[in-house]
Amino acid sequence: MSEQQPEEARFGGVVDHIAVRCEDLGRDVREYERIGFRVETMYEDWAMMRDGRGFGVALLPPDSKHPPHLGLRVETREELEQAAAREGRPLKEHRDRTVSFYTKGVGGQVIEVIYYPPDYKG
Repeated sequence: MSEQQPEEARFGGVVDHIAVRCEDLGRDVREYERIGFRVETMYEDWAMMRDGRGFGVALLPPDSKHPPHLGLRVETREELEQAAAREGRPLKEHRDRTVSFYTKGVGGQVIEVIYYPPDYKG
């Protein structure tokens, strides 16, 4: 197994969250709260739950426009812009003030590379 050199990496980051489909958003939010997660953000078409260490589970009901994915957090807007340029993907600012892009990961899985600005209030 060879290690990839940093200049060859298309994008990186730390695992921030996973996004999973759910059938009943309210019910699943309550269940995640029951096992120790808190609501960080909640809209009619998705909710972000966080555990005590900051790991997130995004819940995506049937009407959500977001795909199931793995979210990788980068620390700076510059890192995000460079990764998006390498991937040839546009950046999108979201209603919660995060900025990200989606791309394909291993085996066609969706990856979201996301940046949380300093004034983010999750």
